[in-house]
Amino acid sequence: MTLDLKMEPLFNSTKKLGFGLMRLPLTDPDDAASIDLEQTCRMVDEFLAQGFTYFDTAWMYCGFESENAARKALVERHPRDSFTLTTKLHAGFLNTKEDRDRIFNEQLKKTGVDYFDYYLLHDMGKDHFKKYTELDCFNWIRDKKEKGLVRHIGFSFHDTADVLDEVLTAHPEMEFVQIQLNYLDWNSPAIQSRECLEVARKHGKPVIVMEPVKGGTLAKLPEKAEKALKDHAPDASIPSWAIRFAASQDGVAMVLSGMSNMEQLNDNLSYMKDFVPLDEEETKLVEDAADAINESITVPCTGCSYCTDGCPMHINIPKYFSLYNADLQEAEEKGWTPQGEYYDRLTQSFGKASDCIECGQCEGVWPQHLPIIGYLKDVAAHFETK
Repeated sequence: MTLDLKMEPLFNSTKKLGFGLMRLPLTDPDDAASIDLEQTCRMVDEFLAQGFTYFDTAWMYCGFESENAARKALVERHPRDSFTLTTKLHAGFLNTKEDRDRIFNEQLKKTGVDYFDYYLLHDMGKDHFKKYTELDCFNWIRDKKEKGLVRHIGFSFHDTADVLDEVLTAHPEMEFVQIQLNYLDWNSPAIQSRECLEVARKHGKPVIVMEPVKGGTLAKLPEKAEKALKDHAPDASIPSWAIRFAASQDGVAMVLSGMSNMEQLNDNLSYMKDFVPLDEEETKLVEDAADAINESITVPCTGCSYCTDGCPMHINIPKYFSLYNADLQEAEEKGWTPQGEYYDRLTQSFGKASDCIECGQCEGVWPQHLPIIGYLKDVAAHFETK
């Protein structure tokens, strides 16, 4: 059964592709703030010319220069009613209630707009939910909407489905949610793309998708998986399968793509201009692609959870292994990855990997007879020393 989320007029564009202004073209690949404005302008112009309107930025993107680029490439060059602009407030830069307006007013100045079409409390999770609550950010953002400074309010999310349910239950006034969703994380026990989407649908909230290509990880697949996709559709790019998978999910209103050059932009426009959802056969192909990627995982954990029940340190072993595997699968050139944040948030409820006392209980009951203690040391070294 298809869920009617009544996305109009919240998302009044018929185009499901959003331009993520997070990985813009650079003049110096080692300097995130060195945005190639000339190329960015060409990309913005083409995006709008093809009928797409949704632009997404944030306070700290591109070395804090993304919002400035949005003003120069978009706001100063195109009519205000020809695009929608989204930006975000991140808890990591908030220490006092005064910081909320200080940052918001600077964002208005940087982008050059009088209002934001969409405004998000950024990177919601168990820790940031507490901080946003303590600093009264939910009432604050609602007040911005009532004053006409923001048209629609929501939040982006990096945590487990139960936390998402808690936030949406406490704050039904939030109009939409932005989650990480892709076919590799779809059934991940740690990232829980599918489960988070189901929670959003339960609450009747439209979803914006981030990381549909997992920062480039799903742009290059194992040879077996890539051959299967190319045999089925020779002219379709490998990343197109990931973006179409996300856009095909019931309840998804917008899929963000962080486009770094004109080639990526044109590819995305070619299949999203007249978007066709994946059919049953194509869905099976991307599921097989995910399986092919997972065949090369570092820790062959099935998530049975036999190991956790008697752990004296209450370590969530399967979820830590899932995050570790996912992080090692990321494209090397991506830079920042979200798995570290998921790990940090899990350690607020469970013991850290480094808390392992090497009692051996887990290895004694795990039917796969894997060296869990050694793997936990790898996880601790990977996530706790960054």
